[in-house]
Amino acid sequence: MGLEGGLGTGVQAYLRLLRHGPAARPFLAAFLARLPIAMAPLGILLLIERDRGAYSLAGLVTGAFALGSAVGMPLWGRLMDRFGQPRVLVPTSLTSAATLVALALATVLGVPSPALLGLSLLAGLSFPPMSPAIRAAWRVIFPDRASRRVAFALDGTSVELIFVGGPLLLSLLLVLTPPAVPLIITAALLAGGSLAYSRTSAARSSGGLSPSTTTEDGQPPVRRVPVVLIGGVATVLTVMLMLSIGFGQLDTSMAATAGQLLGSTDNVGVFFAAIAGGSTVGGLAYGAGTWKFQERHGVVVLLAAFSLLLGAMALLMRSPDPGLLLVLPLLFVTGITIAPTLIMQQSLVDHLAPSDRLNEAQAFLSAANTTGAAAGTALAGVLIDFHGLDWSYAGASAALALAVVVALLSQRRWRSAAQASARHDAAEDALAAHGS
Repeated sequence: MGLEGGLGTGVQAYLRLLRHGPAARPFLAAFLARLPIAMAPLGILLLIERDRGAYSLAGLVTGAFALGSAVGMPLWGRLMDRFGQPRVLVPTSLTSAATLVALALATVLGVPSPALLGLSLLAGLSFPPMSPAIRAAWRVIFPDRASRRVAFALDGTSVELIFVGGPLLLSLLLVLTPPAVPLIITAALLAGGSLAYSRTSAARSSGGLSPSTTTEDGQPPVRRVPVVLIGGVATVLTVMLMLSIGFGQLDTSMAATAGQLLGSTDNVGVFFAAIAGGSTVGGLAYGAGTWKFQERHGVVVLLAAFSLLLGAMALLMRSPDPGLLLVLPLLFVTGITIAPTLIMQQSLVDHLAPSDRLNEAQAFLSAANTTGAAAGTALAGVLIDFHGLDWSYAGASAALALAVVVALLSQRRWRSAAQASARHDAAEDALAAHGS
């Protein structure tokens, strides 16, 4: 399924990927299926607030969706490793989509609030693990690591577009359609994109126990060690958790900055555009280039730069009049560090986790991201209310500094774990070749 000679480097590498059918088809299907990642929480929040007139209830119901997603993601990842991606993605996507439709209809029909909480929790719990799936599939599509770096970069950029384009599409639907329709269309995108992805050869070839990973009687082997404790996976997840706590604080801080500098939090899109623009540039540049440094070293450098830039934002917020001419460029430069950092961590998990545990490992990485962002959002609210906006940015900087410490302490483990994983996969390949 790999591309002869690899993808190469430069902008042409992305064009080669998009012209390569075995890669382009799952990538585009996954893009549609992942639009609801950005649309569903916002759609739930806005629908319930408009219909019930209470941000508190809307926040609780949206939080139930996020909680369900964080709990379900690792479970579905583990099941994808055992039974294959389509057998997990099809039922979860249909269940989550149907539950989102039920939630939309229940809201406008006046169903009691506890039922809304239950439906939202179920929609999140059954939300399909599409990001872990496509990230695990890149190893099947592109056996060479250089091409997978390009794929991870394009994947990371698509996520940036999802978090910009998804809310824009939802906003347009809110203007043009009845209140329940945006969430119903979100459900349709989720089901349609997931089913289309599940029909691709990449999905059918990713996950599922091979003969070499079963016992003599055909049963799956007993796994005594959870994937989060294998090699250096646990420390990558810890770095992602600290990084995501910083993300959550940053998002809330930017909303407060919009209120302070632009008079309304409704204008926060200006700041998100600045930081997302920088992240897109950084991600594409990293994926298109040829770099001599190892990813485990690059993570440390970029996390440190991210932390310092957030510290600069904290200092800027202490001035009487920060001004957009200073804030927007600083956010753009800060954004440049984000996508490459995420790409490197996805690639580290790809390299550290055994091939038969990759879906589960990537799912835990997504869960760490979701959980950390939720915790950071809550922490930022407390810091802003009791200490001020500068403390919220400083808190985000501190979270990134902790991530730097963990990454520094993990260097030796990441190196040895990557070598052990490479030997494990080589042995599995040899067994599979011998069996065939």
